[in-house]
Amino acid sequence: MKQNTLSPIDNQICVTRTLASTKQIAETVNAASASQIKWAKMPLESRKTICSQAISSFINQKAQIAQEITMMMGRPIAYTQGEVDGVAERAFSMIEQADRALADIHLAEKPGFKRYIKRVPVGTVLVIAPWNYPYLTAINAVIPALLAGNSVILKHSAQTPLCAERLVEAFEGTGIPKGVFQFLHTDHLSTEKLIQHPNIDYVAFTGSVAGGAMVEKNAAGRFIGVGLELGGKDPAYVRHDADIDHAVETLVDGALFNSGQSCCGIERIYVHHSIHDEFVQKAVALTKQYQLGNPTDANTTLGPLVRTEAANLVRNQIADAVSQGAIAHIDESLFPASVAGTPYLAPQILTKVNHSMQVMTEESFGPVVGIQSVSDDSQAVALMNDSQFGLTASVFTTDEEAAQQLGEQIQTGTFFVNRCDYLDPELAWTGVKNSGRGCTLSQIGFEMLTRPKSFHIKILEAK
Repeated sequence: MKQNTLSPIDNQICVTRTLASTKQIAETVNAASASQIKWAKMPLESRKTICSQAISSFINQKAQIAQEITMMMGRPIAYTQGEVDGVAERAFSMIEQADRALADIHLAEKPGFKRYIKRVPVGTVLVIAPWNYPYLTAINAVIPALLAGNSVILKHSAQTPLCAERLVEAFEGTGIPKGVFQFLHTDHLSTEKLIQHPNIDYVAFTGSVAGGAMVEKNAAGRFIGVGLELGGKDPAYVRHDADIDHAVETLVDGALFNSGQSCCGIERIYVHHSIHDEFVQKAVALTKQYQLGNPTDANTTLGPLVRTEAANLVRNQIADAVSQGAIAHIDESLFPASVAGTPYLAPQILTKVNHSMQVMTEESFGPVVGIQSVSDDSQAVALMNDSQFGLTASVFTTDEEAAQQLGEQIQTGTFFVNRCDYLDPELAWTGVKNSGRGCTLSQIGFEMLTRPKSFHIKILEAK
């Protein structure tokens, strides 16, 4: 069966791939299981070298990869090379962390015994990656899984099938054993059966809450690990003492970059009442400077959403908010490329919003942000925590101690101060509530892709 990928640029077919058959899926999984044993026996230093060579090869294809990202998911060409740079940053960081993260744990000496804990690979890891940051989300699991001695099968979104192919191609000629890193193009039903396969030992999934529930359902009863990075409705709080210009610049970018299609993008902002009007005025002025248009144009700073349906969801959220009294500050006519019935959508800033509105409670995944005035820190924290999600949260202030105290109260996986929408590969990337469970990146991320094996050796005296 054929699978067509429609480009959001013009709704034309840009990639066609044949979906894997039941036989091909079985052969892929069997090859992964068989090759994993040999791969795990290779010294870590050899696995590090192979991964380093692959990433270097990947970087050399930056221009082509950037064009393909733009074509498949619509991010402006001015920014897509940055994803390749991000892959390099994360991959090389994880390679550097591998020795510490995978080292044996040696216990205090105990007379007559030798005791230690090894971190051994789980086996075959299935990575299911999304389209919005197709390489960055995949690399978070692919590289540490390989470094830990696992084999990996990469199943990418139907929107970005070339990404799986490019990553696997980057490992060609590096000395990686055949079968250790493979990709599959599958439909939803075949993906569910793949998760159920007895030789899949771990599933790393990034996507929607509904998708995460699908993974858990199909993995249930097999006692395998699953890592789920799901949705977000990430908040920011701008305190009375914040550097307003810095907050505006950072948060508008956090809300609109990638057309708002980021799980950790800023979707709601709470501003202290004393600076609310000034913040809104400056945020609106900055937003009006964006250029919405064809993402292949180097001057475009805001591309289309991935599909018309996605844009319509945001349009409906905006209309719902306005019908309940919200004020829309951006005149859509300033963005002539924004046309109903297309994925091209003008950015929007809403005020007079509250938590009875969908735009403040349900994931938008588009270029819209609601700004709500708050009276103090306590109200801000209560509103930030009033969500089914908890991926990241940001506070903007010049009082570092106050910020850290607020961070202790906010229900989130990552807490930022004076920044947002960024993954530090040395910090754990994780979420709470419906934002998922498990962890990628940092030394802790390796723990998800290994299991502890204890060695308890009694030393017998020679007779």
